[in-house]
Amino acid sequence: MAEGILQDMARKSGLNWTIESAGTNGYHSGEPPHPLSIKVAKANGIDISGQKSRKFAKSDVAQFDRIYAMATDVLDEINRISGEAYNASKVDLLMNELFKDENRDVPDPWYGTEPGYHEVYALIHKACEQIIQKHLNPEQKKYA
Repeated sequence: MAEGILQDMARKSGLNWTIESAGTNGYHSGEPPHPLSIKVAKANGIDISGQKSRKFAKSDVAQFDRIYAMATDVLDEINRISGEAYNASKVDLLMNELFKDENRDVPDPWYGTEPGYHEVYALIHKACEQIIQKHLNPEQKKYA
């Protein structure tokens, strides 16, 4: 959901960003998002049905300006996979955009019911709003 939400917001804000999502465990590589993620995103006007999961790679640290992890264990795995390429100034927990330096995880709704996906969508949406607002100059801050 985070990839789709941030892509949608960046596009609507006129930001030409490349946004990709990657997992650290590779369990679902090549698969689309969870059906409830697709349903909830669609209910909010975002189509993520064409996304495919991929595994995080060491080269992602050099390729991307910013890397957000959804949970502290994922942050640890990013550090491990990256090895000497790890750059702590580029990597952070997504929820630190909302709760500065509190190191909160995004709840994982995978085994839960639909309401959990709506809650996670709302949290990710708020964090993505913060990201967009930080990157717009004062005259551009029109995103609602």
